[in-house]
Amino acid sequence: MSSSIPYGRQDIQQADIDAVVDALQSDYLTQGPRIAEFEEQFSAYVGAKYAVAVSNGTAALHLNALALNVKPGDKVITTPITFAASANCVRYCGGEVVFADIDPKTYLLDVQKVRLLLEASPKGTYAGIIPVDFAGRAVNLEEYRQLADEYDLWIIEDSCHSPGGYFVDSNGEKQHCGNGNFADLAIFSFHPVKHIACGEGGMITTNNEELYHKLLALRTHGIVKDESLYTNSKDFASAEKNSQEYPGWYMEMQELGYNYRITDFQAALGSSQLQRADQGIQRRIEIASVYNDAFENKKYIKGQSGVVPGHAYHLYVIEVDDRLGLYNYLRENGIYAQIHYIPCHLMPYYRGLGWKEGDVPFAERYYSRCISLPMFPSLTDEEQHRVLDKVNEYYG
Repeated sequence: MSSSIPYGRQDIQQADIDAVVDALQSDYLTQGPRIAEFEEQFSAYVGAKYAVAVSNGTAALHLNALALNVKPGDKVITTPITFAASANCVRYCGGEVVFADIDPKTYLLDVQKVRLLLEASPKGTYAGIIPVDFAGRAVNLEEYRQLADEYDLWIIEDSCHSPGGYFVDSNGEKQHCGNGNFADLAIFSFHPVKHIACGEGGMITTNNEELYHKLLALRTHGIVKDESLYTNSKDFASAEKNSQEYPGWYMEMQELGYNYRITDFQAALGSSQLQRADQGIQRRIEIASVYNDAFENKKYIKGQSGVVPGHAYHLYVIEVDDRLGLYNYLRENGIYAQIHYIPCHLMPYYRGLGWKEGDVPFAERYYSRCISLPMFPSLTDEEQHRVLDKVNEYYG
C-alpha cells in the first residue's frame, strides 16, 4: 500500500538542520541573540513594529489577555470554529467567553453577528474581540476596528493559520495578518503543521510600544532589567547604604509573569523556515487551485468558490454529506484528513458554563459537514491526485 498522507506536515530541509546545529553549538541555547533576530525578521515579514517570540501559540494568547488586563467578569467575543486556546486564554484570566456565529460562506467570525451582540447590551458590557484567521483566510480587521472603536473594545487577532495572508482594505491596500494596523495584538503559532515550524513556538506582534514592553516582562516571570523602570532604591539593590548606582546583577520582578520563553535553537529553525515562507504559500495556493478545479460542479462538494486572494491556505476545507463515511474511507486508504473544528461551545467544559446545541447554528451546521483535506507544501502532485481519486471514488 502507498505511504500515508497526513492533513499537514512540516517541511524540514538541510538549511533548517544546519541552522539548528549552529545554534546548538553556540554559547546560547536560550535567552540568546537568535531570539531577537527571529523577532526582528518576523516583524518585518508581517509589517509590524514589534514582535515577541514565545513558547507556543497558547502562551501568546495568554500573554495577550494578561497584557490587556482581562480580569474576572470581563466578556470577550470569539468564534466557536477555532482551536480551544482562542477562547481558553480568556478563561485563564477569569473572563467570560461569548461565542458569536460564523459567516457560512467564509467560516470566519461574522462581524454582523458580533454587532448584534454588542447592540443588545449596554456599552461597557464587553471588553474585547478575538477574531480568527481560520484556515488561512484573513479577517477584515478594518471592519472590526471600526466596531471596536465604537464600543471601546480591544482586538486580539488570532493569526495562527495565516502568516503571509492578507485582506484588502477600503482603500484597496493589502493589510497583512498581524501587521498591527487594526488589531491591538496578533498571535502566530509555529507548531509543525503550521506555515513556519519550530517544533513548538509562537509569536506576538503589535504596534503598541507599551504593550510590547509589558509582554517582554510577562514572558519572563514579570521580571525587568531596565534601570529606568526600577522601583526599589539603589542602596537596597546593592545592599550598601547610600549606593549611587544599581549593580550589574540587579533585576526586579514587578508583576506576576510566566516562563513562556522560546529557545535559541527553535528561533534559529524559525528564522530558517521564514526564508521559505512565501514559497510555501505559493505552493499552498497551487494545491488549492488543483482541488478547486477538480471539485468544480461536483454536487457532493459544498463550500468552495475558487482561490481567495490573500488566503494563506493553512487548511483546505470542504463540506460534504456523509462526512463520517468519507473520513473513515480516506483513513482506510491511508489518507489522514482531519476535522477543524469541533465547535468550542459544545466542548464539555463550555457546555458546563451554559452553552448548548442551537446557540450558534451556522457553526454547528458547518461542523456537521466539514473535513480538511491534505494541505502542505511538500504534498506531491501524485499524492494530491490520490486524495482526489479517493474522494471521487467514495461518492462514485
